Amino acid sequence: MTMKVGAHVSISGSRVSSDTETPPYDDVRNAIPRQLAFGGNCGQIFTTSPQVWAQPEISDEAAAGFREETDAELEGPWVIHSSYLVNLCTPKDDLRRKSKESMQAELDAADKLGVPYVNVHLGAHTGAGVEGGLDNAASLIDELDVPEGVEILIESDAGSGTKLGGEFSHLAGIIDRTETEIGICIDTAHTLVAGNDLTTAEAVDETIGRFDDEVGLEYLKYIHLNDSKHDVGTHKDEHAHIGEGYIGEDGMQAIVNHPDLRELPFALETPTEDGRGFAWNIEKVKELREAEVKA
Repeated sequence: MTMKVGAHVSISGSRVSSDTETPPYDDVRNAIPRQLAFGGNCGQIFTTSPQVWAQPEISDEAAAGFREETDAELEGPWVIHSSYLVNLCTPKDDLRRKSKESMQAELDAADKLGVPYVNVHLGAHTGAGVEGGLDNAASLIDELDVPEGVEILIESDAGSGTKLGGEFSHLAGIIDRTETEIGICIDTAHTLVAGNDLTTAEAVDETIGRFDDEVGLEYLKYIHLNDSKHDVGTHKDEHAHIGEGYIGEDGMQAIVNHPDLRELPFALETPTEDGRGFAWNIEKVKELREAEVKA
C-alpha cells in the first residue's frame, strides 16, 4: 500500500478561472499543486486565517475543482484544521458561542469540499477543571450539526497550563462523554512533550499500547508527524525536522513503520528553516519507511 504522507499546505492566493473573474479571496484549489510539489499525497489545510474569527469563503467552482483535483491527483484524505481561537472546553459563554459558530462553519466547509475530517484541539478549561472542561467540550460537540461523511478529530495536546488533551485519559474522556461519533488525531511532538516516550521502537510500542488500552486504536484516524525540539514531559510545543529532534530517527522510523500506524495518513507540520522545508521532511519520512521495508 502506498504510504499516505503530506504536509499542511497554504491555500493563499487567488486562482484565475476560465469563466469567472479572479475571486477576491484565497482559493482552496491551490492546496493540490502545492502538496504535489512537496511530494505529498494527502495533508492538511486551513480554510481561512487561524488567528481570527473568520468564515471560510469557498465558491462552488473552487469546491468542485478541489474535489475533482483531489480525486485525480492524491492518494489519501485531507483534514481541515480548525481555528486556533476555538476553545471547546471554555466555561465562557461568548467564547463558547464563537467556537461553536467557527466549528460549524468548518464542518460545512469540509462537507462542501469532500474532506472527511475537521481537526480541533480541546482547548483550555481556564478554571472549570478537567471534568468540567471535558463536559463543556462534549456538550458543545453534541450541539453541532455534523454532516454525513465528516468526522471531528480531537488532537492530542502538549498539555501546558489548563489545556486538555495532553493525557490519554482526556481523549478517552471526551469520547465517553459525547454522543457524536468522533475520532482522534495524534501529534507525535505533542505526545512526546506531554510525557510519552517515542524515542525507541520499544518506547513507541509501549506508548501505542497504552493509547490502545486507554482510548482505543479504532478511534485513531490521522497522525500529525512532527519531531520535537524539546524532550519528554517538558510540555513545550515546538516542532523539529523529522529525525533531528528529541524523537530522533529511531523513534520516527518506529512510528511510520508500526503495524498499528503505517496505514494511517500522516500530515507534517515541520518547520521551514536551515534551508529545508516540507519537501525535505516528506522525503525523509519516505526514506524511513523504505529503510524498514528493505530491512
